[in-house]
Amino acid sequence: MVYRLCTSQSRTAYGTRIICLHQKKITGKGIKPSRTGPLADGLFQESTLHVFKRRVISQASTGRVEAGGSVAISREDREILVQHLLVKEDQLPLLVEIQRRITQEGLDLSDLAAEYSICPSKDEGGMLGWLAMGQTDPAFEEAAFGAPVNKLVRAKTKYGWHLLQVLGERQAMKLEQIQVEEFHERMQDPSFLEEAQLIDVREPDEISIASIKGFEAYPLSGFGNWAPNIADDLDPEKDTYLLCHHGMRSMQTAQWLQTQGFRRLYNIVGGIHAYSKKIDPSVPTY
Repeated sequence: MVYRLCTSQSRTAYGTRIICLHQKKITGKGIKPSRTGPLADGLFQESTLHVFKRRVISQASTGRVEAGGSVAISREDREILVQHLLVKEDQLPLLVEIQRRITQEGLDLSDLAAEYSICPSKDEGGMLGWLAMGQTDPAFEEAAFGAPVNKLVRAKTKYGWHLLQVLGERQAMKLEQIQVEEFHERMQDPSFLEEAQLIDVREPDEISIASIKGFEAYPLSGFGNWAPNIADDLDPEKDTYLLCHHGMRSMQTAQWLQTQGFRRLYNIVGGIHAYSKKIDPSVPTY
């Protein structure tokens, strides 16, 4: 089966646009995650939301900060793992009652979000994933980034009332655009090739025309083959540089690698074409 890398966009009820990179059949039909297990009393059973929540939290240690842990870093350098429930502006009493049921009766926010939340994230038990500063409604952001880990916090935004919980925090991921001049300068360090990972996402016929020493081929046409094992083949903690013809495919791949836990990503602006024009004319253009 052949897949290609593609993007889609959606907007949650609290105002954040989510850009997702996923596998999609070349027929054009997206692969949607299956959800099994019946509904019981309006709540997802253990086989769905609770498993999903545990899976997300189990991945929270990717950035060396355990879920439920705390780290002394600035807001700008933090990412937080957030779960929430949203009700309408005139439903504050309902939100207060939901908070009481969680704190006093031991109910799970995932179940109550699935039943009561008006945010599309209710389908995942209110899980919003990892958020950085500047991605959400300002009022929501202020409440979330000021909340202690695992404490229920209320927030009022233009979308209504939120009951949110920060499940973990970590050092923010880095995805930078690097100019070919700076990249070339870094390559002059004898230890660079040992400490960094260089990824070329162009196709084999392109690489046969022009290439730069040290880059490994991960062609996008083979995405379905190498993507499932990428975190085993490469080290998510290493500096990872991505190259393509003009810098667009490599940027798309870098965004996807972020979702796989890669911490330090550098997209080479202008790709190998810019490298040939500005740095090394011996590298052919095409």
